[in-house]
Amino acid sequence: MTITPPPAAGPIGAPPAPGPASGAGTGPITPDELQRARRIFDTIVAGYSQKVVGQDSLRTTLLVALITGGHVLLESVPGLAKTTAAESIAESVSASFRRIQCTPDLLPADIIGTQIYDPSTATFGTQLGPVHANFVLLDEINRSSAKTQSAMLEAMQERQTTIGGENHPLPSPFLVLATQNPIEQEGTYHLPEAQLDRFLVKEVLGYPSPAEEAEIVRRVNAGVYEPGGTHGQAVTLDDVRFLQKLVHRVYLDPAVLNYIVQAVYVTRHAEQYLPPALAGYVEYGASPRASIAFASVARALALLSGRGHVIPEDVKSYRYQVLRHRLILGFEADADGVTPETIIDAIFGAIQAP
Repeated sequence: MTITPPPAAGPIGAPPAPGPASGAGTGPITPDELQRARRIFDTIVAGYSQKVVGQDSLRTTLLVALITGGHVLLESVPGLAKTTAAESIAESVSASFRRIQCTPDLLPADIIGTQIYDPSTATFGTQLGPVHANFVLLDEINRSSAKTQSAMLEAMQERQTTIGGENHPLPSPFLVLATQNPIEQEGTYHLPEAQLDRFLVKEVLGYPSPAEEAEIVRRVNAGVYEPGGTHGQAVTLDDVRFLQKLVHRVYLDPAVLNYIVQAVYVTRHAEQYLPPALAGYVEYGASPRASIAFASVARALALLSGRGHVIPEDVKSYRYQVLRHRLILGFEADADGVTPETIIDAIFGAIQAP
C-alpha cells in the first residue's frame, strides 16, 4: 500500500528550499575528499574495535552522532560496554572524555560547574564541570532529578553553560551519550517527551553472541582493558571537524527529502494510513525534529558508505533509531506488547520509496 498525503500536508511533494538541506550552493564532494573521509573512518573504527567486541550498530551510531553533532540516548542492561565504547571512540579521535554517574542527589552545579570562593584573594573563581569535554557519558540519566536533567539538556542544546552570569562555550566536537536502564525503574525520573526529542537517535543494545562473549573474556584475561593498555592510531579533532563540514555537502535529492517528510507525516496521521488496530496505539507522532534528524543521519550514513549522495536505504536503515523515542504510544500498546518498532515498520510499509 502506498500513500500520497493530501495537499494540506504542506511541504510533502514540494521541492526543498535552497540551502544546506538540499546541498544547494555547494560543490559536489570530490573523490579525494571521500578518500580522506574513508581513511579517518577506518582509523576510528580500528581504535574502537581494539576494545569493543561486536556492537557494530552502536559503533555506527556513535560515528553518525560524532559527524552530525547530535546526541545519543542509549538503552541497555548493565555490562554491555557502553562506557568502553564511548571511551574508545574518544581515544580514537584524541578527544577528552568524562563519565557522569547520575544519582537523585546530583545537582546541576555538579555537571556544569560552579563558582568557588577563594579567601586568600576574596574573589570567586569559576570551576568548570565535567560536561566541558568532547565526549560525555551520562550514565543512567533517568536517575537524576528533573532539574539536573534540564541543566544537562540545556547544555546539549545551547552548546554552552552559564556560571555566575558568564557564558562558557563547550568544546567542539561535543557529543553526549546518555544511558537508561530498562530493567530498574525504582528511584528514577522519567524523561519528558520534549526532552527525548532533543536526542538525535535512540539506540537499544542487546546481549553479545556466545562467540563475542568468549572474545570479551579473552581480552579481559589478556589485559586489554587495563589502564594504560594498547591504544591504536588516533585521528585529530581537526579531522573530525573536516567530517562535520563535509557531511553538510552530501547531496540530498528532493525525492528522498519527500520520502523523509512522508514518513514523519504518517506518524501524525496514522489513522489515515495504517490499519485501525495499529493506528489506535499511536497517541502522538513525531515533530519536525524527526525530519531534521533523518536528513542528518542519512547524510552521515552516505558518507560512511563512501558516497556523496543519499539513497532511500540510508533513511530506512535508521528508521528505528530516529523514531522509536519520538513516537508516543498509548498504554494499550504496552499492555498488548506492541513496540514502537512494529508501528515504524507499518509506517514505512505504507509509503513508497523513490
